[in-house]
Amino acid sequence: MQTAHPSSPVLASVLMVSAMAIIGVVDNFVIRLAETIGLWQFHLSRAVMMLPLIVGLSFLGFGGLRPQRFWAVLLRSVLITLAMLFYFSSLALMPIAQALAGLFTSPIFVLLISALLLDQKIGPWRVLAVLMGFVGILCVLQPDPNAFDATSLLPVAGGFFYALSAILTRTHCANESTVALLAAMIVTLGLAGALGLAVFSVLPVVESDGPAGFVTRGWVWPMEAALPWVALQAVGSTAAVFMLIKAYQLGEPSYVAVFEYSVMIFGPVFAWVVMGQGIGPLQIAGIALIAAAGAVLAWRASVVPQREPAQ
Repeated sequence: MQTAHPSSPVLASVLMVSAMAIIGVVDNFVIRLAETIGLWQFHLSRAVMMLPLIVGLSFLGFGGLRPQRFWAVLLRSVLITLAMLFYFSSLALMPIAQALAGLFTSPIFVLLISALLLDQKIGPWRVLAVLMGFVGILCVLQPDPNAFDATSLLPVAGGFFYALSAILTRTHCANESTVALLAAMIVTLGLAGALGLAVFSVLPVVESDGPAGFVTRGWVWPMEAALPWVALQAVGSTAAVFMLIKAYQLGEPSYVAVFEYSVMIFGPVFAWVVMGQGIGPLQIAGIALIAAAGAVLAWRASVVPQREPAQ
């Protein structure tokens, strides 16, 4: 049996920031594949491309493919799948700024669940860092509060399920192979993609052209135009999600989750430098808040030892 991963907050933060840097770059190109194929075909085709890469990681010695606690790994995979489906579904109903702002409530949920249900002591500095990061996200994305309605809760639900999966990773999957967790998650997402693809192909709905039809689009063939972008997502996601899972195995979730905010540094900066999208003063202020939140967490990790999870 594998031994549990020892707690290492500094390494966890480096892994998380590295993962967010990759995600912040590759997610800028999702709009390209959304022009021609649908969400469900994307998840299925990406899973088919990622699984050989994950098996390759196992052969290279990064971990085995067999879970030790099948129920915990399966539950974690289902929670992540629900989070992603809620998030991507919300993209069809609201501006992406609102969807992202809702999804990135996950560190708030991690903090609340850790404090209220897991009886972990959450100090004022960590609370301050989470609030700073969340305010920074709002500044970067600038969601419109006047446009709120019930559908705005969809990405918040995604954030909630993502927070549950993050906590489960540390509390019940810390001694699992990172490769096994990654493989289980991708298989579950791929199966969800196949199911959705079957539904929308057999019972098609009137779809919109371009990215507006991303969620309700059935099978599209040929898909040559989307293949390079799906491949980019497959390779980038394999590396990034591997590091993301490892980060949650090595660090306390309420600490590690805050570093996910750094995706809103890498994403907008890449879009500005490479794609010519402007960044306004309020967005720059938000990026500064996100960086400050990460600095506060890194400082506290250096002076306060992290508690090992119960095994």
